Amino acid sequence: MRESLEQVDPYLWLEEIEGSDALTWVAERSGETAAELVDSGEFRRLERRLLEVFDSDTRIPQLAKIGEHLYNFWRDEKHARGLWRRTSLAELRRESPAWETVLDLDALAAAERQSWVWAEPVVLRPQGTRCLIQLSRGGGDAHVVREFDLVARHFVEGGFELPEQKSVVAWRDADTLYVGCDFGPGTLTRAGLPRLVKEWRRGTPLADAELVFEGEPGDTGVAAYRDTTPGFERDLVLRMPSFFTSRLFLRRDRELVEIEKPLDASAGTWREWLLLSLRSAWRIGRTEHPAGALLAARLDAWLAGKREVDVLFAPSPRCVLAAWTATRSHLLLTERDNLKCRTTALTPRVSSWLRQPVAGVPERSTQTVSPLDADTSDEYLVTGVDFLAPPMLALGRVGDARPELLRQVPPLFDAAELVATWHEAVSADGTRIPYARLARRDLPLDGRAPTLLFGYGGFEIPLLPDYLPHVGTGWLARGGVWAIANLRGGGEFGPAWHQAALLEQRPRAYEDFEAVAEDLIRSGVTSPAHLGAMGRSNGGLLVGNALTRRPELFGAVVCWVPVLDMRRYHRLLTGAAWMAEYGDPDDPAQWEWIRGISPYHQVRLDGRYPPVLFMTSTRDDRVHPGHARKMAARMRDLGHEVLYYEGLEGGHPGAADNPQQAFIWSLVFRFLTERLSPA
Repeated sequence: MRESLEQVDPYLWLEEIEGSDALTWVAERSGETAAELVDSGEFRRLERRLLEVFDSDTRIPQLAKIGEHLYNFWRDEKHARGLWRRTSLAELRRESPAWETVLDLDALAAAERQSWVWAEPVVLRPQGTRCLIQLSRGGGDAHVVREFDLVARHFVEGGFELPEQKSVVAWRDADTLYVGCDFGPGTLTRAGLPRLVKEWRRGTPLADAELVFEGEPGDTGVAAYRDTTPGFERDLVLRMPSFFTSRLFLRRDRELVEIEKPLDASAGTWREWLLLSLRSAWRIGRTEHPAGALLAARLDAWLAGKREVDVLFAPSPRCVLAAWTATRSHLLLTERDNLKCRTTALTPRVSSWLRQPVAGVPERSTQTVSPLDADTSDEYLVTGVDFLAPPMLALGRVGDARPELLRQVPPLFDAAELVATWHEAVSADGTRIPYARLARRDLPLDGRAPTLLFGYGGFEIPLLPDYLPHVGTGWLARGGVWAIANLRGGGEFGPAWHQAALLEQRPRAYEDFEAVAEDLIRSGVTSPAHLGAMGRSNGGLLVGNALTRRPELFGAVVCWVPVLDMRRYHRLLTGAAWMAEYGDPDDPAQWEWIRGISPYHQVRLDGRYPPVLFMTSTRDDRVHPGHARKMAARMRDLGHEVLYYEGLEGGHPGAADNPQQAFIWSLVFRFLTERLSPA
């Protein structure tokens, strides 16, 4: 049956995203799931409680400074689609700040009869008077682009505008854009992303835009942008041959000068400096710099052929660079040491860099630092979160003794009797895999606790401590245990941690997940009948493999917006961009090992699988909904217990607004409670 499925897939018709037969099947399956899980007072009570959490007006606003204002996009009970609003720093310091509405997305959606979902605007800097607003229908990655006047607070009549597509745009100046989009046949990559980037002048047809750069059809994509740092303005072009490789060019007088670097290193500029973040070791002269290092060189000297670098960060096995950003005069490096964050300010001197800890930042496992206004000040915003400590927002200035606390979220669920603990499981090859466990302090180790194990393990993305009030409300407060596995393939411990589960090594991530599941069982926290697995996107592939490799370990599985058909993933939507992670199934030698990690091809008639809830979105234009549809259909036809739910909108995140979030998570918790709770 495996070979016949590879040769003739009987479920291909479910890949027709809006095909009438496919949508009929979706409606029937989703209706069955709703009838089983939704039709109860308990479900509706949980849904209302989760919606209160998502709509809470005490959440930390995510801020961006544009001109003299602080901007924020906000959803609440009265604004399901959201408000783009602004205030001043002085107002933000007040207990109840006054906000000025810039754009009411609910009103716009109603007026235009479109289910608009917000995406980050592209701001004209340093002026801050215009932006490009990006809106998607139903939450997909494809979006329309419209020019917006931030002074008059309305769309610009006759301004820059692009139709719905996966475009990439950036301002060059007030009258010029860099645009990567669909310019016609052959102008997109195999992944459906821009292969050409052009310079588009105001008042001229897009068809007349000047070509800046053309990538290859097999590239992931290309882009161009302008560094607007006062005194250091420059134009750059980025080509991404694959998901983890890039080439960077400086554009001078319409000529491109390539900046030499390893293909797999990430590069950026700050003032006169070139910054290089290494994914693999690189020898410069007599010195070999390790993977995970951050190097700095003077850009002009580098372009002239000099190879003198300063080491700004050198990793150790469990201490990695999480992120870097910059104020006007300082670099801010956030290090992650054994999954706990600390931030250091680096200041360039004549022949060295001054290092000083960013003092007084409240202790949190996860910190996010961003400049308030990188062009004009050394102030920064810092947010800190932990599993059980509500988020905080503070304003600091490099050199000050202590940041100013601007916001502290009150508890959104009762954590008084909960505790977060760290543990390690030993994977099949002996590697120690950390995982966190959130549970009641008095948890009896009798193997009966309903436990949900969450994982990802891919694309250098780490799973870090976070405050999740919906999990606290919908799972922990109801007696559940929440476990988060830090698997190889993720970004928790630098490039080597990711590369250990890359391509043919992908099964290492699945062995890690299985080891954590076994450790939860061995320690007496839970047992297979009470242990659930959940993953999203690449995490959906993870739990799909947990389902087919070790079904005896789990009592239920939630597989959300998943990748599952590894024979065709590279032919569906953006999938071709992921071949650097998963491999090329059209190569027979690679397909031999890819087939082993393709849940769609591994599920068997005689398998004994736990109940599965597959969830996706019709508007997910990143991971094709066909993955979840086909897997659910095949398992159903083989007689296995499957529930399926597909929202009509939500995109890859799965929900387009807070009511949809509350509904989806209520489905998850109701399904898991019914399957995992002790009888």
